[in-house]
Amino acid sequence: MLSLFPNLTASGGLPRRQWLRMTAAAAVASPLANTVWAQGAAGVVSHRPTARHLISIFLCGGPSQPDLWDLKPEAPAGVRTVFEPIATTVPGIQFGSLIPRVAQHADKLAVIRSLTHDNNDHNFAIARSLLGQLPERVTEVHAARDDHPGIGAILNRLLGPVGDSPAWVVLPRPFTTYSPPYKGQSAGFLGPAWDPITLRKEAKGSLTDAAVELDAIRLPEGVDSRRLHERSALARQLDFLPGTAATSASPPLTVQRMQAAYSEAFDLVTTSAARRAFDLDQEPARVRDRYGRNEYGQSFLLARRLIEAGVRTVNVFWTFFDTKGCQFNLWDNHGVASDVCGIDGQLTGVQQLTHEYCTPSFDRSFSALLEDLSDRGLLDETLVSVAGEFGRTPKINQWNGRDHWAHCYTQLLAGGGVRGGQVYGASDSQGAWVKDNPVTPDDFAATILHAFGLAPEAAVMHPTGRPVRITTGQPVTGLF
Repeated sequence: MLSLFPNLTASGGLPRRQWLRMTAAAAVASPLANTVWAQGAAGVVSHRPTARHLISIFLCGGPSQPDLWDLKPEAPAGVRTVFEPIATTVPGIQFGSLIPRVAQHADKLAVIRSLTHDNNDHNFAIARSLLGQLPERVTEVHAARDDHPGIGAILNRLLGPVGDSPAWVVLPRPFTTYSPPYKGQSAGFLGPAWDPITLRKEAKGSLTDAAVELDAIRLPEGVDSRRLHERSALARQLDFLPGTAATSASPPLTVQRMQAAYSEAFDLVTTSAARRAFDLDQEPARVRDRYGRNEYGQSFLLARRLIEAGVRTVNVFWTFFDTKGCQFNLWDNHGVASDVCGIDGQLTGVQQLTHEYCTPSFDRSFSALLEDLSDRGLLDETLVSVAGEFGRTPKINQWNGRDHWAHCYTQLLAGGGVRGGQVYGASDSQGAWVKDNPVTPDDFAATILHAFGLAPEAAVMHPTGRPVRITTGQPVTGLF
C-alpha cells in the first residue's frame, strides 16, 4: 500500500521539510488541476449551497446514543439509561444528564436517530463512516492511493481553492489505532495534491494542555522573516522562476506546478490568515478555558479559527492517549474486567462514559463551539457534523456498559442550512431498530455534500479518465 503520510513520526506528524513539500503540492494543484473542469464550480453545483465550511467531528469508538440523545426512559431496567433525562431548549426533545451544556443548544441541532448499517466491527465501520460509502475492497480499511476521495478532497476538487488558506485540515492528528490512517482521510485516487494538511500533535497526554499547533509553519531557529525572503529570492534565481532574467519562455506544465507550489507554501508560512489562525496564543485565556485546556477543546477552538481564516473543511478526531502514549478507544464504553492500557482505571462502562476524557470534555468543548460559531455569525454558513462508526446496544452488559450496535444509532448536524431543533427518524421502543426514515453512512455523507450544492451524481475524474460519482448515498433533504 502506498503511504499517504510518508515518514510519519511516532507523534503522528510529518517532518517540517516534507510537510512543506506536500502542502505546496496540494496548493499548486488547485489552480492548475481545476482546469480539467473547464466550467469550474459553476458547472458542478446543482442547487443553491447552504454551507461554505464544514467541521466534521468523529467520536471514535461509537458514542452511546441510549445515554446521550436517544433515551428510552420507558424501557425496562437493563435497557433504559442509568442517567436522568433532562430537558433541552426544544420542547419534547430530551438529552441525557451527561451533556447539560449541549442540551442548551438543541435548538441548533438536527438529531438524526435513524442511522443504520450492518457491521459491528470497528475497523470496517470506521472506514465506511469516514469514506461515506463502502470501500471498494470491503476487507481493506486503511488509506490507499486508489481509494475513493474523502469529503474534504471532493469539496476541494469540485469547488476550487479557498484563497491563500488550505482547503482541508485534519486535527489533532490523522486517526489511527496503532495502524495506518483509515480511509476517508486522504484524496485517494485524486492524488496527493488534494490530501489534507495534518498536524503533529504528539500521541500522548490528551487531557494535558500540550500545544495543538502546526510546527511546520514556524520558522526554524535562526531564520527570521528577512532571511526567509532572501532565501526565496535566491531560490527564484537558482530555479529560474518567473520574474527573472533567465526566463525566456513559458516553462513546461510540471515546472509551472512546482513554481506555484513554492509560491503557495511561501505565502502560507509568511502571510496567510491560516498561518495566524494556527496560533492559539492569540486567543484570550478565558476563551481557551471555555473550550477546555486539553487536545479536544483546543482542537475545537482551532477548528473555529481555521474556519474564520477561510479553510473549507476541518476534521476533528476524538480518541484518547494517556500520558505514557497508550491509546484507549474511549467512546467504546463496554466496560472491562481488569485494567488495560490507557483506560486509566475506569473499569465500568459508566465510569468510562463519565470520565473527563469522554462526556464532560465533549459537553464543554462542543457546546463552546456551537456557542462561539453562533455568536460570531459563522454557524449559518458552517455545517457541523458529529458522527461515530456506530452506536451502542440497547441492553446494558455485565460491566455496566454497552456493546457495539450498528443497526440503529444517532448522529448530529448543525448549521450550514440545516434546521435546528428537529429530530429526524426514530428508533423503536427499546432503541434497537430503526422505526422510520433509515439513514445510512452513505446518505449522511451525501447530505453533507448536498449542503455545498453538490448532487449525488456529480463526479470527479478517475486517473483512467472515467467519471466517478461523488457519493453512493442519497441526501436527506428534509433536514434543510
